[in-house]
Amino acid sequence: MASRISSLLMCILYIYSFSAFLCLHAHEARETAENYHLHHYHTVQVSSLIPSTTCNASSKGPKREASLTVIHKYGPCFQSNKDKLLVLNHTEFLLQDQSRVNSIHSKFSKNSDGNKLRESQATTLPAKSGGTIGTSNYIVTVGLGTPKTNQTLAFDTGSDLTWAQCKPCAKQCYQQVDPIFDPSKSTSYTNISCPTPLCSQLTSATGSPRQCSSNSKCIYVVRYGDRSFTIGYFSTERLTITSDVVDNFIFGCGQDNEGLFKGFAGLLGLGRGQVSLVQQAAQKYKKFFSYCLPSTISSMGYLTLGKGREVSNSSKFTPLLTLSRGPSFYGLNLSGISVGGQRLSIPTSVFSTAGTIIDSGTVITRLPPTAYNALRTSFREKMRNYPMTSSSSSLLDTCYDLSKNQSVSIPSISFFFGGGVSVDLNKVGILYILSQTEACLAFAGNSNPSDIAIFGNEQQKGLEVVYDVVGGKIGFRPGGCS
Repeated sequence: MASRISSLLMCILYIYSFSAFLCLHAHEARETAENYHLHHYHTVQVSSLIPSTTCNASSKGPKREASLTVIHKYGPCFQSNKDKLLVLNHTEFLLQDQSRVNSIHSKFSKNSDGNKLRESQATTLPAKSGGTIGTSNYIVTVGLGTPKTNQTLAFDTGSDLTWAQCKPCAKQCYQQVDPIFDPSKSTSYTNISCPTPLCSQLTSATGSPRQCSSNSKCIYVVRYGDRSFTIGYFSTERLTITSDVVDNFIFGCGQDNEGLFKGFAGLLGLGRGQVSLVQQAAQKYKKFFSYCLPSTISSMGYLTLGKGREVSNSSKFTPLLTLSRGPSFYGLNLSGISVGGQRLSIPTSVFSTAGTIIDSGTVITRLPPTAYNALRTSFREKMRNYPMTSSSSSLLDTCYDLSKNQSVSIPSISFFFGGGVSVDLNKVGILYILSQTEACLAFAGNSNPSDIAIFGNEQQKGLEVVYDVVGGKIGFRPGGCS
């Protein structure tokens, strides 16, 4: 009898211990799942996704020499919006973005040597965002001439030539916020003669052959993917960046500027070609610059020329590559993508076949079709609790109706680059807000596997992006605008 009771007690103890083990295991599994969700998902208030109509001037970025404030062209920090010059139409905006991408792809396809890649003092300007086709969405203010007049220019890592509208606007000038630059009132303005070796640099800078006027002045022509164009005199002038001065700066003095330009005065070229600001001011800034694009259109970022300070230890650097088909662009070795902390099964050959550039002027990141399909499938699976909706955009195909949600849990997305570098994208760069109730995955697939992939500005928001051309590397730092 005693033996039976003892066996029964042992059985009860075993059952109790096993139940306790199961309970503890379930608790640990739940805790693990909660921790995983905490680290690999972003919980965002839907109301915070809606653009503010008030400029947040407190987010101007670091106070440095040669550091310019960056703002968004369609945001409330750009004064032209007070006059309703610029109204953001997402359909047109994304069509313009596709036109720019088509133009970039065409530049690569024109060459015959393949898409292969090879490794190859501080001034900070505030950066604002502006969204015309063919030019960057982000704008800064510089001084032009002697005495200087402030000119608001879209800065663009995909372009070399800097240009601004100039009086007398021999044919046509569009409406801009700043007074149009008048070279006749500047003591430092000079026209470049034609034909000269300096004038001949236009071919590589613009893709168009140089032209000579009847009075032997050098004429430039730049045509953009959206059919906008600027034509004028290839000239030299004094450029002022905060308190820094770049004398004999080569730029285009636009006399016929037509198309979708509006509000800003022209473009600041930050490409790798000989007439870009990066190359012209190489002695002063050592081919080093950085920027942080503001996380919202109502906040501010910065564009800094030169190091200005020690580079943050939290910056992650990957090799800068030179694209054989587009040497003016900044190439990257994109090798993988993760969604919600899980790396996607994408062969590295998918990325190496296409090649990748980083571009401040392209809005939506473009990926090879195989990579985009894997990203989209994983993202949709992790967002299955939210109702999908038919997109009002022909470019974005993974959209959600958030009208019944106060908050949304978004899976994190990370990019993997050469050198073992992983970059976690800011949560604001994962969804593109089309309306107060509709948000879409802010990525798109290229139609051709060999088309160059583009790391666009929507995914760069909130990151400090550091370009060390001499050092042959590009760095990324989260929380860069603060």
